[in-house]
Amino acid sequence: MEECKCQCGNNPKDEFLEKICNEYKPIKDNLIQMLNEVQEHYGYVPMNAQKVLSEFLNVPMAEIYGVVTFYSRFTLKPKGKYNIAVCLGTACFVKGSQKIMDRLKERLKIEPGETTKDGMFSIEETRCVGACGLAPVFTVNGEVYGKATVQKLDQVLDSLQNQKGGE
Repeated sequence: MEECKCQCGNNPKDEFLEKICNEYKPIKDNLIQMLNEVQEHYGYVPMNAQKVLSEFLNVPMAEIYGVVTFYSRFTLKPKGKYNIAVCLGTACFVKGSQKIMDRLKERLKIEPGETTKDGMFSIEETRCVGACGLAPVFTVNGEVYGKATVQKLDQVLDSLQNQKGGE
């Protein structure tokens, strides 16, 4: 294996970070693409990865943190196996999406931005998923459930929880 160009030699067990540092040139313009790869690989952007990218690209940690927190695509915390997002945009809200969010919080006993202790579910609020004609809407790992009701949410959760039990 070629020697890593980044400063992740302090953490040699992270072969993924070595790999992406070897695939990119150390220029700031590569930050978002590299963050995308980190997000895809880990499911979030861990602090160690931010440090490695900061050193490799010569970009201050504060700037990396600013990018990660600005774009909703990135997250600083791991999400659950099933990431459930409820649209609270105007069209969805008017048609009752808050009831869906309330039921979701009640069932999973977590708040938006949190993940269940078993790592199976996480919740997030979104403002628009571009499916206003199907309002209200929630998504599970990006799959859209339109014309949603509390009953539909319960059916989806029951199905996902049954899958969990069958694994």
